[in-house]
Amino acid sequence: MKIGLIGCGSIGQFLLEKMNKEKLFPHYKVSAVFDAREKSVGKLQELAERYQFESFQDLDTFLDSDIDVVVECANIQFVNEYATKIVARKDLLLISIGALANTYLYDEIASIAKVNGNKVYLPAGAIGGLDIVKAANVMGGLHTVSLISRKPSEALSGELIANETILFEGTARDAIEKFPKNANVAIALSLAGIGIEKTSVTIIADPNVDKNIHTIQAKGEFGQTEITISNNPSPANPKTSYLTSLSILSALQSLEQQISIG
Repeated sequence: MKIGLIGCGSIGQFLLEKMNKEKLFPHYKVSAVFDAREKSVGKLQELAERYQFESFQDLDTFLDSDIDVVVECANIQFVNEYATKIVARKDLLLISIGALANTYLYDEIASIAKVNGNKVYLPAGAIGGLDIVKAANVMGGLHTVSLISRKPSEALSGELIANETILFEGTARDAIEKFPKNANVAIALSLAGIGIEKTSVTIIADPNVDKNIHTIQAKGEFGQTEITISNNPSPANPKTSYLTSLSILSALQSLEQQISIG
């Protein structure tokens, strides 16, 4: 499988290392990388030599290449502007799930993908339990869902806060607007469950933790569950959970598996 990567930041470089250098999945390779930012030209050329892929700064040319699936490792703004163009031509694995808080964009992506026979994949990212939430809601029997995200203060505010501080309480929709770099997990949970208006989110800056800790609580006709995930930070970027990168690898691996779990 030939993978087209958008963005060459910490997650993109993690995928290049695992796919192209370590050959974690023998039949997979990142064959093309797109990054249109002028500041990334030198970096992109250096990475292309190291990991043996073709680099692109024009999106149409990138999509015209023989890639099988596009992995977006850019940001919400990029998804807002270009996701519909991508799914018109290729399957898309979307990392910046927070963009789908825009229900119009969600519907448009789904419609265009269906018309063109393409798929959109949303990895779980830095949380777990989405299979439980999704199953519990299959017949509308899920009543409440909440997410409490506790992170090192520097990861949220860029500065050390002396005491534990609640930075946000509200809906998943408001969370992604106020913390666009920290609330992708809230939107993933919302899409699996009862929606962005009904999913409750609390974001806490805590100087006493060195991990990103997410607690999901859900109640419904199935019963109730509480799941806590304590994530180690990515070695390349402490603002990103290592589990996020692993989740992408797992999602890619499942694309060619004959038996799918969950």
